[in-house]
Amino acid sequence: MPTSQQKLAEELTKLAEAAPSAEDLMSIIVGRLQGRLGHFDWVGFYMIEKGGLGEEPVLVLGPYVGAVTQHTRIPLNQGICGAAASFGQTVIVDDVKSDPRYLACSLETRSEIVAPVFVNGKVVGELDIDSHTPAAFNEDDRRLVEHCASLVGGYLEKTT
Repeated sequence: MPTSQQKLAEELTKLAEAAPSAEDLMSIIVGRLQGRLGHFDWVGFYMIEKGGLGEEPVLVLGPYVGAVTQHTRIPLNQGICGAAASFGQTVIVDDVKSDPRYLACSLETRSEIVAPVFVNGKVVGELDIDSHTPAAFNEDDRRLVEHCASLVGGYLEKTT
């Protein structure tokens, strides 16, 4: 029997095929993830913005659902988000209070998962999810979050 994450992944795959823009697709994904999975308390995309001459690239907050965050621009060398983007790997932190990379957005956040978005093999953004529950994210969650990131990457590859 498929898990709720597998059912949601199938639904989002179908929705991605009909999305009018990458921005719309990201909005659909964050809304469905946060609305359907009770332990996904904050869900958002960050996309990499290239720096100007002498400026480093930064992660810029895109569509999200959850509490307002002050972290709308994150340098690639900061935070769990910066680590996932810099190394091009999904990062799961079971206890954000024990991870020195964590940039505190909410006092309620206890765990976080961040999956990079790839376009033609290069990281262009990421899907970031916070939970108020410690060790909230399991292997099914990882597969779902990585699938959602790949849906956005695939969409961008086809349209850019």
